[in-house]
Amino acid sequence: MRKITVKVCQGTTCFVMGGEIIKSMLNSLEEKYADKIEISSVRCLGACDKSDSFSKAPYIMVDDEIISSATLEKVVTVIERKLKNDQ
Repeated sequence: MRKITVKVCQGTTCFVMGGEIIKSMLNSLEEKYADKIEISSVRCLGACDKSDSFSKAPYIMVDDEIISSATLEKVVTVIERKLKNDQ
């Protein structure tokens, strides 16, 4: 089974809007998902450039899917959907 990659944007806007807090909470979930996910920080996903405003930060990428206005719940929902689809 392949690992799902989770990239948390640490650009200034995403950091200020809670990206680091979400990353900390995701790190605590790594035990639940064992070897199924890989969580990392990235300097910037560049998603703000593609958006109408910065108000949709923080951004988190799960595989190739960008989640705007990310919350822990949104990210976990996407992770679980992808794990289910991989079975």
